Amino acid sequence: MPEYLAPGVFIEEVSYRSKSIEGVGTTTTGFIGPTRYGPIDLEPDVITSLGEFERVYGDRQQLSFGNPDDDSKQKFHNYMWHAVRAFFEEGGKRLYITRTFRPITDENNEVLDDGYAKAYVPSLAAGVDEPAATDNWLKFSARFPGELGKMRVRLTLQLGQSVLGKDEIDAPTVGSLLDKDVVYITVAPLVVSPLVSPPTTSPSDNASGFYLAQKKRDPVTGEISWEFQPVTPSGSPSDDILLTDLSVDNGDRIQVVTLSVTTLSVEDPDAMPAVWSGLSLDPEHKRAGQPDSFFAKFAKNPASAREAIRLPIVVEQNEDLPLSNGTEVLDLLFSANSALEANLLDDESTDAERSIDLLLDGGNDGMRPTAKEYEGTAKDTDPFKTGLKAFEDIEDISIVAAPGSTYGYDNGYATQSPTIINLLISHAERMKYRIAVLDSGNDQTIADVRAMRARLDSKYAAFYYPWIRVLDPVTQQEIHLPPSGFVSGIYARNDVERAVYKAPANEVVRLAIGFEKTLNKAQQEVLNPEGVNCFRFFEGRGFRLWGARTTSSDPEWKYVNLRRYFAYLERSIDRGTQWAVFEPNGEALWANVRQTIQDFLYNEWVSGALLGEKPEKAYFVRCDRSTMTQNDLDNGRLICQIGVAVVKPAEFVIFRIGQWTSDRKA
Repeated sequence: MPEYLAPGVFIEEVSYRSKSIEGVGTTTTGFIGPTRYGPIDLEPDVITSLGEFERVYGDRQQLSFGNPDDDSKQKFHNYMWHAVRAFFEEGGKRLYITRTFRPITDENNEVLDDGYAKAYVPSLAAGVDEPAATDNWLKFSARFPGELGKMRVRLTLQLGQSVLGKDEIDAPTVGSLLDKDVVYITVAPLVVSPLVSPPTTSPSDNASGFYLAQKKRDPVTGEISWEFQPVTPSGSPSDDILLTDLSVDNGDRIQVVTLSVTTLSVEDPDAMPAVWSGLSLDPEHKRAGQPDSFFAKFAKNPASAREAIRLPIVVEQNEDLPLSNGTEVLDLLFSANSALEANLLDDESTDAERSIDLLLDGGNDGMRPTAKEYEGTAKDTDPFKTGLKAFEDIEDISIVAAPGSTYGYDNGYATQSPTIINLLISHAERMKYRIAVLDSGNDQTIADVRAMRARLDSKYAAFYYPWIRVLDPVTQQEIHLPPSGFVSGIYARNDVERAVYKAPANEVVRLAIGFEKTLNKAQQEVLNPEGVNCFRFFEGRGFRLWGARTTSSDPEWKYVNLRRYFAYLERSIDRGTQWAVFEPNGEALWANVRQTIQDFLYNEWVSGALLGEKPEKAYFVRCDRSTMTQNDLDNGRLICQIGVAVVKPAEFVIFRIGQWTSDRKA
């Protein structure tokens, strides 16, 4: 209660209405599977278009699984790209992606190739895969594995304008210089007048060269001074230079050396190159207290997942023999290109003459992912998760699928596909407010799909058959694709255009030009009672999704829309009543909770989601002494019972027709 201690007028804000519950979204989807590029263990970010997917996870081209060294490499359709395309074409809005990747291993599960495209400075000799541990080197690699990681990288050295100046008493200053900048100091020959006593001193005439700028602060007076350490080990300067040794009037100059990094895709040479300029060479260089060297810019673990996606390469050095400062880095670059130093000091040189060009090569798509990669990991020492575990921290997801995971179900992948399906189901059940969209296998007969379906029993999953035929924009041939990408988009379209309580069936499949198997009514009469949702072709009505059942054996959860609508109700009430936690557990709170939920359900009844001619017949909400015992109250429990009469789909529309005579009374 507020305190009133002094006389006066007090204005207080109070609430005379119950809290409101806002319905949650039901269209956000999560896809998991292999892609041509992109992050594996970073937190997934929302994708809202096919173009956005391609910028992060690569293009539509086929994937190559297997070891190219033993001729086991095989081409696979890029099922994830096709699923994302189908999702957005069918009406999907928001999508999360988790990429699965399996490196090439031997029979003992030892990694033979991690799949990352890479190059070294200095370049390796022919036939050498790794540099010697006793040498200094820089390793440039693609940030993510995959064939799409092959790219051209150009390292360009740049010499800036002189930063040497003077203050009002003609003392030398370097206003824009930073500690640990690599600089080139030009020391002009000094003409000494014999009339000056004592004679003026200066660095020797051969002192021009590359130095590391070091900022010094006197611990007593706080005065700032600058000292320049010569390049090592091959530079010609031998002594340190002090700022007080230099004079702008004498023609001395201090120019900062920076690095520009340019990347260009090998797969798409017409794409705009990405350029990062003004990068410092020293690994410890900082600006405004933050590391800003090119080592920090292209670090293995950047500050955020978004930053990692923007930076396509990673720069590493020999951990056993690290480069201690920027002058050593510069010396290493000079050793990789003998003409680089002279060109850098030549004012007429071009960017190409001041550059080192690298080709990041060796990237591959690895081997086909197994159930282990789909399950993912969540290590205590690593903040990032992989596989399905990466979806556990994203509350918005309502639909999950693994497009392409059932390819080869009856031919070589039968040990992996069922496990992946079970992982999807257990994920949806564990997360409570999700449904798993399951694909049948490719090239399956009616008997095959019935046997596959017989293994499943969950109210959190729906099963679809057969695969869908489309025109492949890559090969310009007709191919068959798993249904999950199309179905997820249809779910989203159904929710937006109608509502989540409407069964997502009798919907047109927009991209379809056919199905892998054309089903007739008699065949569907076998599959539908078993919970296999079929795609059918109807003359004059096109290609349609013609089923909306879950894989549950419980008749109470027979329909997909019923399962998804309850997930919508439960999650909306869960979110909308968080304010009640730790409130005084008494009559006032119970009444407020009742009214909050009743207002929400009333809106659902008005919209047509609940059955009943009156609200009292459509739902009930109880939260009082009849739902809680004294033991519940003593243990801090508030128990509210809610019942709803949900509208179920008219799956079988029956018209009974009989003969009638015109003179007979009704």
